[in-house]
Amino acid sequence: MLVDKFDRTVDYLRVSVTERCNFRCQYCMPEKPFSWVPKEKLLSFEELFAFIKVAIDEGVKKIRITGGEPLLREDLDVFIKMIHDYKPDVDLAMTTNAFLLKGAAQRLYDAGLRRLNVSVDSLKPEVAEKIAQKDVLGPVLAGIEEALKVGLKVKVNMVPMKGVNDGEVLDILEYCKERGMVVRFIEYMENVHAHDEVKGLDSEELLSIIGSRYSYEDEGFDGHSPSHYYKLGDGYEFGIIEPHKDDFCKKCNRIRLTAEGQLIPCLYFDEAMSIKDAVKRGDIKMAALILKEVVKNKPEKNRWSDPDGEHSKRAFYETGG
Repeated sequence: MLVDKFDRTVDYLRVSVTERCNFRCQYCMPEKPFSWVPKEKLLSFEELFAFIKVAIDEGVKKIRITGGEPLLREDLDVFIKMIHDYKPDVDLAMTTNAFLLKGAAQRLYDAGLRRLNVSVDSLKPEVAEKIAQKDVLGPVLAGIEEALKVGLKVKVNMVPMKGVNDGEVLDILEYCKERGMVVRFIEYMENVHAHDEVKGLDSEELLSIIGSRYSYEDEGFDGHSPSHYYKLGDGYEFGIIEPHKDDFCKKCNRIRLTAEGQLIPCLYFDEAMSIKDAVKRGDIKMAALILKEVVKNKPEKNRWSDPDGEHSKRAFYETGG
């Protein structure tokens, strides 16, 4: 079992399989050229899997595949099957923008994937195009429908931004409600790679918008999830992720692995240790020692709540958000 110095059990590993993305979202990487890290610098799926086996053996129970956009990496379903076959009861999920999901959903389900988180920031084609800098809405919605059809459980994430998509909070809530999908509204997470003009809505503003149409009850936090949940009068639940509050970190149980082998203890920290050399040498004992060291050094909380703290220079597309 992996336990940090704040007595939090770390049993959740987020694995970024690529930093490449086919969107250029305003709040993430709007100015990044369409380039990618050379393939030879990335860990192969076999090398990533070698470390994942170590993590599972040390107590990791939940694995989320992320990017960039993970569906841009070929044979992703083969990688997912490796993990599923090794530990069929591991909680295996993926975060995707869903642009390529329609053609991949059945293969992912057959490989052992059961849950998806999908970003839907607008239901208006022109607004979605403005945010992602690409005409994306049709393929994204088609991908979601196909995922639901094959049996994947889908959660939707929305980043509401002032003057951009803040008028669609209720529309997206109702779109998800009609399809039995949980929606989570994410307060904008400041980062040096985002567009300078992006301004997010905080939880009070979001609740005010939702409260203008619905009554709701505060359900609190669900286990280790960073989402603060609320329940509408008809029983439908939605969440709000509030990274600027200490509660966001209090029960954090996750670490992150990049496609290049950097093991990161916290989303908003530049500090990391590399497992790349150990894995390439087949030195599983060293990989396990690095894992334990990273968990030991996991910080108590992120730097958003520190007014003097510097924003991390590591991009979210490297760590999967």
